[in-house]
Amino acid sequence: MNKRQKPSQKMKGATVAAVLCFVAAIAIVGTYTFNDYKRTQQKAELARVDEEDRTKEEETKEPAEEANNLVVKNQDEPEEPEEPAETVPEDTDAGTENDAGTGTNAGGNAQSTAGSGMSVNFGEDSKLLWPVNGTVLMSYSMDKTVYFSTLDQYKYNPAVVISGAEGDQVLCGTTGIVKSIDVTAETGTTVNVDIGNGYELFYGQLKEVPVKVGDYVEAKSVLGYVSQPTKYYSVEGCNVYFEMRKDGQPINPVEYLEE
Repeated sequence: MNKRQKPSQKMKGATVAAVLCFVAAIAIVGTYTFNDYKRTQQKAELARVDEEDRTKEEETKEPAEEANNLVVKNQDEPEEPEEPAETVPEDTDAGTENDAGTGTNAGGNAQSTAGSGMSVNFGEDSKLLWPVNGTVLMSYSMDKTVYFSTLDQYKYNPAVVISGAEGDQVLCGTTGIVKSIDVTAETGTTVNVDIGNGYELFYGQLKEVPVKVGDYVEAKSVLGYVSQPTKYYSVEGCNVYFEMRKDGQPINPVEYLEE
């Protein structure tokens, strides 16, 4: 009986050994397979990270290149000049009233000097005609302030404010060239006449202006008519704002007016 059991035990031992070898082989194959899988996954992950890095780099690079191109383009292109202020065409009928009741641009834009071949030559000894027959409501005063009734305050006054009746003619004080015609809130329609050598005359509070920019005007030429006063002079009433400048600085026109 013992002799019969011995071979059986040997067979069982061989079977167990075979199973163990098979299991070991499977484990070894599984280990290699798993390691290969891990390496494959790691390679795929590294490839994905590299692709994301390249994408980010390209996204960062493109705006930078666009910005550089824009800078180069701006440097190459010249700056556009500013659009000039609107001007009233010179062939506009200055005697036709617009929304402001004058022949000028009511938006407050001045007409530019059109230029003229005529020459004007006003000097220190030259004289001016009074623009309108009236009394002086407010004297020129740039060394001390004077009282403005409408504004109820003291201010410097760079002009002479002369009373006049609505519709009275406003005459040019001497020969000159109409330099600009503009509309302001304070002096209404205002005609600027260049009389030469840096001297300029300003006639404000006008309406129905018959002259235009660039016109050559002589003494006693009609520049316009006395208008209703602006809100800055409502208490003073209808008047002519008469200002004189030398090289851009206000001077006293009374010193040049004929007595």
